[in-house]
Amino acid sequence: MKANWTTVSHFTILGFYELVNFKGILLPGLLLIYLWTVAGNLTIIMLVTFCQSLYSPMYFFLGHLSCCDLLLTTVIVPLMLDSIVREVTITFVGCLTQFYLFGSLAATECFILSVMSYDRYLAICQPLHYSSAMNLKRCFHLAFWCWVLAFMLMLLTAVQVGRLKFCGPNVIDHFFCDLAPLLQLSCSDTAFVEAENLIGGLPASILPLAFITATYIIILRAILRIPSSTGKQKAFYTCSSHLTVVCVYYGSLIVAYLFLSKGHSLSLNKVLSLLYTVLTPLLNPVIYSLRSKEIKRALCKLCKH
Repeated sequence: MKANWTTVSHFTILGFYELVNFKGILLPGLLLIYLWTVAGNLTIIMLVTFCQSLYSPMYFFLGHLSCCDLLLTTVIVPLMLDSIVREVTITFVGCLTQFYLFGSLAATECFILSVMSYDRYLAICQPLHYSSAMNLKRCFHLAFWCWVLAFMLMLLTAVQVGRLKFCGPNVIDHFFCDLAPLLQLSCSDTAFVEAENLIGGLPASILPLAFITATYIIILRAILRIPSSTGKQKAFYTCSSHLTVVCVYYGSLIVAYLFLSKGHSLSLNKVLSLLYTVLTPLLNPVIYSLRSKEIKRALCKLCKH
């Protein structure tokens, strides 16, 4: 039966074919960004794992965020770099797998960011109950369900996309197997898949954003009630890194999909897609490294050894 689902067994990834004259700049530039992203996130994971000064819920979830960023960029960038050098062909199963992994990891990041906002809420608004409410067991459970729920939700969309028929053409004018170009190539009715993806996107992205927004409104009110200016600065500093990461991640998603939905050129769409597939995983470890004194101290100790 699987053979009847599609007459297309391979897809061609065009990548940035419009910028072929700039290949000498584009390839080393994106490769350098990818290497910095891998190095930065691996450093965060290593510090959080081995430095006792970072054994806290906030940095535990930061380690998961870095792991998610590392996997997400690795799912996308190597194929993208290959498409700059030559015409890339990917199997139908490989394309579907990349789409599923990318969507699952993007949803996982949304869930982890929302859990991190909950951690900051407990630390600032309920400091006396923080150690008991955010114990090691609770941290493991929250992190576990962030990953499991994301991959389960994305599986529904991936299965529906896998059931679509692709009769040709088989050329994806993008640098990875995203949902929109796949639906454009399908000769099946994609209305149900689009509706299911929209409904599935609510718990995966919109609800976490709403939760983060509500949480920070409560946190801001609590900070404003602190009598001393020093106390206010200290409280805000504890959540500034996370808030910056949230703004970068959701800001890039909103900007990208706001433009993507208005039918701009495919070249612009690809550039905007770079925001959340390449730029955000690079900036997250940089933001925490620059704004966290604990990360700086742990990094200095590591360098001395």
